[in-house]
Amino acid sequence: MVHEVVVGVLLRDDAVLLGHRSPSRRWYPDVWDLPGGHVEPGETALEALARELREELGIEAVVGKDPLFRIDDGDLRLSAHPVTAWSGEPANAAPDEHDELRFVAAHELPRLDLAHPRYAALLAEALGTAPDGPRAPRDTW
Repeated sequence: MVHEVVVGVLLRDDAVLLGHRSPSRRWYPDVWDLPGGHVEPGETALEALARELREELGIEAVVGKDPLFRIDDGDLRLSAHPVTAWSGEPANAAPDEHDELRFVAAHELPRLDLAHPRYAALLAEALGTAPDGPRAPRDTW
């Protein structure tokens, strides 16, 4: 069974919003992850992401149509969409899922236990940085 998951990449002041998954979570406990979740039957990925961001963060989001990146790992199909604007201040509206939310700079990513091993490099690229320092912003996402 393939799990279709969609996550949002919320950028602010050269940092990305991550949530620390509660240690009691069944899947991916005690790691830092992007906000989002499973696409439910009858939903598009963008509808699912807007719903998840409303439920988890209490925001109304403008979600980019084209993903920044995709990860296809066997039974997990994940797409990460840019969140270009939102109304409201992101807050932990789902404390059973996350025990902390934090905007994280690119240089902090390698020190965190992330939900997927490719997140550090992919998020650093989204932030316009590379392992050897800043890089020019991408023309398109």
